[in-house]
Amino acid sequence: MQYRRLGRTDLQVSLLCLGSMTWGTQNTTEEGHAQIDRSLEAGINFVDTAEMYPVNPISAETQGETERVIGRWFAKGGARDKMVLATKVSGNGATGARKGEPISGDAMRRAIEGSLTRLQTDYVDLYQLHWPNRGSYHFRQYWRYDPTRQSRDDTRAHIQDVLETAAALIEEGKIRHIGLSNESAWGTQQFLEIAETQGLPRVVSIQNEYSLLCRIYDLDLAELSHNEDVGLLAFSPLAVGLLSGKYQKGQTPEGSRKTLNPNLGGRLGPRVEPAVAAYLEIAQRHGLDPCQMALAWCYSRPFMASAIFGATKMDQLEVALGAADLTLSDETLEEIDAANRAHPMPY
Repeated sequence: MQYRRLGRTDLQVSLLCLGSMTWGTQNTTEEGHAQIDRSLEAGINFVDTAEMYPVNPISAETQGETERVIGRWFAKGGARDKMVLATKVSGNGATGARKGEPISGDAMRRAIEGSLTRLQTDYVDLYQLHWPNRGSYHFRQYWRYDPTRQSRDDTRAHIQDVLETAAALIEEGKIRHIGLSNESAWGTQQFLEIAETQGLPRVVSIQNEYSLLCRIYDLDLAELSHNEDVGLLAFSPLAVGLLSGKYQKGQTPEGSRKTLNPNLGGRLGPRVEPAVAAYLEIAQRHGLDPCQMALAWCYSRPFMASAIFGATKMDQLEVALGAADLTLSDETLEEIDAANRAHPMPY
């Protein structure tokens, strides 16, 4: 397993990060613990969660259960010092978390206390804002994205409040670092600028969707990542399972996410299957497992800090672990680039 420095911190995180958002709905506590144990054994030291998890479905009744699963692992003797633990504070609309209130310094303080209680730990290594208060173009909202209702002054005041609270929480030892999620280049730059001018904590990462099928990070955010040392934590690097090929020709495997979310969060459309077919053909031509190829491609990207994968079954976890030491050939990478040009932004 390879490791990369997270931002400008002293944290070294594994190239693969274990996602947890199915623990508590699609996975039991015992299955979540088995995934943690196997991942740590394989060299993964990074686990990502959120106060609103689990998903599929999201509900007020289960909100926080994923963090409780992890907390039970610590309580039964799991080694906290072997894990880089990341969680998130929810914002507007997450009705199970503080009635869907927007993120603020006060909300962060109450949220982290809840997370620490559920996680049964004194601190989290990375505390992330799940999405911006001002709105976001992520989750297929880019087709209608309209930033003209935003207020620059309100956004900057909000960022100041968040970073001042983060500084206090770091001083108290409750969090070590602050990160973003579902953010834009402009939003991230505001955080960086205010941190620098006000002597406040610097964001160390951005957790955005990124895969062979979703490459909007490749332009402005890639440039920001490189120049500002803010690494990408890629979620859905397998495009919620599309890149495995299991949903081709309209298939819906029993127990899969598609049984719970029929359009896979708006990702299914007429251009998706041909795009997936192109990547499956590349993998077959080069004797590669398509999931391992997709993960290895992600961490071949120069701005990648870690790729967050999830598994509902142990054999899926083993496939992902098999990508840890895979390096794609130049020929494979060239064919992937050609497929991207032929099938840009398929959803």
